[in-house]
Amino acid sequence: MTATPVSAPDAPLRVFILDDHEVVRRGVRDLLEAEEDIVVVGEAGDARQALARVPAVRPQVAVLDVRLGGTDGTGSDHEGIEVCRELRARVPDLACLMLTSFDDDEALFDAIMAGAAGYVLKQIDGPALVHAVRTVAAGQSMLDPRTAKRVMERLRTPGRSRSAGTEAGTGTGTGTGTGSKSGSGASELDRLSPREREVLDLIGLGLTNRQIADRLFLSEKTVKNRVSAILSKLGVGRRVQAAMVVERLRAPRP
Repeated sequence: MTATPVSAPDAPLRVFILDDHEVVRRGVRDLLEAEEDIVVVGEAGDARQALARVPAVRPQVAVLDVRLGGTDGTGSDHEGIEVCRELRARVPDLACLMLTSFDDDEALFDAIMAGAAGYVLKQIDGPALVHAVRTVAAGQSMLDPRTAKRVMERLRTPGRSRSAGTEAGTGTGTGTGTGSKSGSGASELDRLSPREREVLDLIGLGLTNRQIADRLFLSEKTVKNRVSAILSKLGVGRRVQAAMVVERLRAPRP
């Protein structure tokens, strides 16, 4: 994954950490707080604590462990993803960066559909994790093209996971689904103007706003506004989700 420079914010970047291992939480906290422009405003060891504390401290980024054991032993393999989904519903401007020890395609897919802005392995080195936090805080997606391709391939695979078939098409209060029932895919795309459809196709190819602007001979600001309109019309919160929605709608039905 190539590191694109991300400018430091004027005010300290506020980060919250959720991990059920205290040593991991301390390590991530120490790593982030060593940066002059980052402050850790809170942490939690289980889902209940995170859901109670995050809305109160209003971080810009939440670093969430995918798999939570929970202090009471009731955690699930992907409970961190459910926390992401709920936090995105309560704090729509929050950028969630999923942190996991396992390179799990199902978890990756579910995290993106839950509204996560990025997904990184715990094997990541310190500078790369700091860069990931800054990247999602800047409103960018922390998915390299190879990871995005894996998501797309999983979406096209028959018999995909339950959450791929439901979360992507129900929009259960998170602002990340399409809000439509099966069979109404055409109407979702019909909401877009021809120019928006062009922009969406280029989003699906992984192009940035600058690249789309150059391709369509538009200003970058115009592209940014069109992307915002597309996400709103499709009822999703992230560019990669929009591309996934299109793949789902275009995929031949069994």
